[in-house]
Amino acid sequence: MAELAAWFAGRVPDEWFSGPPEVKWDREEILVTGELGDVELAADASEEARREARLARIKRFREDTRRQRMAIADEAQRRFGGKVAWGARIGDVETVFTNLAVPVMTRLRMPERRVLDTLVEAGVARSRSEALAWCVRMVGKNESEWIGELRDALVHVERVRAEGPTSA
Repeated sequence: MAELAAWFAGRVPDEWFSGPPEVKWDREEILVTGELGDVELAADASEEARREARLARIKRFREDTRRQRMAIADEAQRRFGGKVAWGARIGDVETVFTNLAVPVMTRLRMPERRVLDTLVEAGVARSRSEALAWCVRMVGKNESEWIGELRDALVHVERVRAEGPTSA
């Protein structure tokens, strides 16, 4: 939905991010993430110091823009229907503020349940629900190229559907 990304690009103050915000969405939520200017530290600063400084800058951005972000989020929710979450990124440090955790119902057969139970028994997760979320994160991380290709294919399918005949 190009309209959604364009709306946020026009609505978010120019001084917030170093470029247009990245906008992702699904059925329940809209996630708006922007790149902040990096923190200037001494050349010999450690990676840990650099990470802490970046986290602090993201925290400051979150606190300083809260009221305005919430007003934009309320407006977007009325217009587009989804809850809005915000995030900020500096280099490889990214934080998402108050996003949804949506329950998802699934039916699993014994072999799949055994995988989840093994993860729980091994202490990887505290529950089957947490184990399933862990599995989804691992697929997203380890198969990101394949998932990206699927998303690109879906964009093409949506475009072809939009260009096709409409029912009367």
